[in-house]
Amino acid sequence: MDAFRKDWSEIKSNDSWSIFKIMAEFVEAYDKMAKAGPCVAIFGSARTKENHLFYQKAVELGERLAKVGYGVITGGGPGIMEAGNKGAKQGGGVSVGLNIDLPFEQFHNQYIDRDHFLEFDYFFVRKVIFVKYSQAFVIMPGGFGTLDEFFEALTLIQTKKIARRPIVLFGVAYWQGLFDWIEQTMLAQHYISETDLSLFKITDDIDEAVQFIDDFFSSHALSPNF
Repeated sequence: MDAFRKDWSEIKSNDSWSIFKIMAEFVEAYDKMAKAGPCVAIFGSARTKENHLFYQKAVELGERLAKVGYGVITGGGPGIMEAGNKGAKQGGGVSVGLNIDLPFEQFHNQYIDRDHFLEFDYFFVRKVIFVKYSQAFVIMPGGFGTLDEFFEALTLIQTKKIARRPIVLFGVAYWQGLFDWIEQTMLAQHYISETDLSLFKITDDIDEAVQFIDDFFSSHALSPNF
């Protein structure tokens, strides 16, 4: 037990020093992102291949967003993230990559602007930067990480911890089952309010997604959260 207490004390001491590393990630990210301008986050699976419909749609979406004046922020990796950054480049817009250091997995894609590339060790720091600097969130099909990013943004908006932002779920067939469960189970059992269902939009249409975001900002200011 004494050995355990000694080890635990050393762990707590190391935890204290990690605060400085966390602070450094925040400082670098705040400094770089302040220069990026208004951006839309595109979330989705790293496993989506270049010949997949959703990869092609993410390229088209990134390009369209760039052409109407938004930069694009992705997680900086392959798949949907690569597609979003590629589209932003094709559209002549700002292309931001918030990469995360993962063992044996993520590598950053080639379509990120050199001065808008950041690499993180901490998921929570990365998510703060996504939320602070994204004017809107487009969620393409993906796995646990994509769902985490969707519900993070949705929860912060629902609880008014950040200002209202457009959230688009892209891919009706993929997301409809989740929406049905939210409506028929969560709402039916009174765990959410009916107004919460209006916090996001589901679509298969690029034009509709971009218009939904543009319409929102015709009456709301473009500005970072908190």
